[in-house]
Amino acid sequence: MTPVSLGAMVAVAWFICHMRLRAMATDTNHCYQGNNHLTQIETCIRNLTRSFLCCSYVPGKPTTEAERADTERIVRLLLALIYAAKNHLRAEWGSTITSMPFLLPETQPEFVRRRRESTATTKPEYDELLPRGTRGFEDQGLGLLLQLSIQVESYIKRGHDKGWFHAPQASQLTVQLNTLVSSYGSMETIHLTPLPVAYLIHMRQVLALFGGVLPFALVEEMAWWTVPMVCIVMFTLYGIEAIGAQLEDPFGYDRNDIKVDAIVEDLRVETSVLLAEWRRGSDMFPKHAT
Repeated sequence: MTPVSLGAMVAVAWFICHMRLRAMATDTNHCYQGNNHLTQIETCIRNLTRSFLCCSYVPGKPTTEAERADTERIVRLLLALIYAAKNHLRAEWGSTITSMPFLLPETQPEFVRRRRESTATTKPEYDELLPRGTRGFEDQGLGLLLQLSIQVESYIKRGHDKGWFHAPQASQLTVQLNTLVSSYGSMETIHLTPLPVAYLIHMRQVLALFGGVLPFALVEEMAWWTVPMVCIVMFTLYGIEAIGAQLEDPFGYDRNDIKVDAIVEDLRVETSVLLAEWRRGSDMFPKHAT
């Protein structure tokens, strides 16, 4: 085997690696953007929660028990929004639905990523967040997050009509809600936009072909060292392929995925503390708000 032909094989290996790394850059960007959008949802929920607990009153007029109960209900719905986003992205929707077909079939195409726990239809975290008797419409195609956001929008309108929020403030609250829904839509786009199947198939075929030809290019000069060398090269190339597949949808349960559950749990703890302090009339809130 001449040095020229060996160099040609090295060049082919570099080209294949370069092409897969470019594709993996897209997958890495999915992970980065997904984390940003999830943080944006968390931030919007924090802002809306703070505003609702601090501003849902008219100065000089005490709030009624019904109004306080309505405010607490909406704050719990705000927390349910991030759970709805998480479960929807993991294809685990279904909180108040009495019947739901399996969300992922037992047999799937080779290039469709499997999600664990994808057949769950009951989510206990909703028990304390959604009003009793809430009916979901996810079996008809309506996402729970969008359904709950309508109730939050209605609360903003009621607060404006009662004089709790002046017009610019109500407008800003609506902007926060719109930003939340927009980030949810962007996360859906990431979830539903994998690398083209034709590209993945072709890359795997090229890798297999390269792995079959590479030993013949090395055996004359490297003899028995050809075996470990080919193993190392193919391990590297297929490892890059596997990393790209894991990063393609960053909202699952893999160790490389976004720590969605940790982010959601942090927000749950924060909201629980705020609600507890608000109910007991803590001095962190305006006097009339508690």
